[in-house]
Amino acid sequence: MIRSILMGLVAGQRGMTPLAAIAAAARRGTLPPGAPLQGVMANPIIAGGAVAMAAAEMAGDKMKSAPDRIVPIGLVVRSITSAYAGAALAPRGQRAAGAALAVVAALGASYVGWRMRCAAMEKYGQTATGAVEDAAVLGSGLAVALTPR
Repeated sequence: MIRSILMGLVAGQRGMTPLAAIAAAARRGTLPPGAPLQGVMANPIIAGGAVAMAAAEMAGDKMKSAPDRIVPIGLVVRSITSAYAGAALAPRGQRAAGAALAVVAALGASYVGWRMRCAAMEKYGQTATGAVEDAAVLGSGLAVALTPR
């Protein structure tokens, strides 16, 4: 269940990264047996779309017009993607709990990450802080998803 919680923390920072990480795990075979939508996420077209959405979110985050991650639609997206990723990473029979834990972690991390990013942007600017955050989030998401079960 720790992987579900950790992926929730990832989703709190970037809503689309969990989908890209789960797609990578589905293609590599590191998801728990019978994970939901495992075959769909392993499809190269679906996986490529998930990666494209994550990349677009990361690029958009650097724009001055980018909304805060705590706007309602952002929290809804984070809840949905973290619930799916949390369920996909949880052992069979514990998928509902994995989804719930991931959502709680994502929502809490959204607020903490937003405050930390706001403070860092005052000193280092939006682009630099976003790039560092992107690297940390992408690396963490892939590490969580690709770690053998």
